[in-house]
Amino acid sequence: MTDIRNSLIKVALVDDQDLVRQGIAGLLSLSDDIEVIWQANNGEHALELLTEQPDVMLLDIRMPKMNGIELVKKLREQGNKLPILMLTTFDDSELFMQSLQAGANGFLLKDVSLDKLVSAVQTLSKGGFVAEPVVMKQLNKGIDISPLIDKLSTKELQILKLMAGGFSNKEIAESIFLAPGTVKNHVSTILSKLNTRDRTRAVLIALNQGLI
Repeated sequence: MTDIRNSLIKVALVDDQDLVRQGIAGLLSLSDDIEVIWQANNGEHALELLTEQPDVMLLDIRMPKMNGIELVKKLREQGNKLPILMLTTFDDSELFMQSLQAGANGFLLKDVSLDKLVSAVQTLSKGGFVAEPVVMKQLNKGIDISPLIDKLSTKELQILKLMAGGFSNKEIAESIFLAPGTVKNHVSTILSKLNTRDRTRAVLIALNQGLI
């Protein structure tokens, strides 16, 4: 007989505001696809609880001791590729940019609906990427999203999706069985086609263009 618990998406919640965190946990408990396995009130507390690895982490940005962006940086430095969805009450495009640069996989405002939150968790659990539309509109003002010079190839799109997941060239090479030098060349081509020199902005442009 199949264990239903094994098919659930395991989620960890990190937020310093107890009522907000418990409210999100209560929302998620209404979904038949998600199980909240633990909760933490700051980044340091989360690191202690990560002996039990979730499938997706929902993470507040502004917290005492160790904030959300610092925690993402710490995990990525340790080589932990856990999908992370940043939650905040601030529609601040600069925080979104910092979250992306740290290696987060998505960004939503805390007033999100249950359906949207569940959909975001499901998307991240499958290796996808989520961005809050209101923040993306702000970012449009500072990013060149002119039409692409050339359409990205299937391989380039595959690599771009891995870039969005925070993978390094070496990790991308290992995951799709290419030489690191070949991946580096593909990344250079992607940046050229998207008219940017920055990997993070390449991901943002791709999001705006609906490529990922």
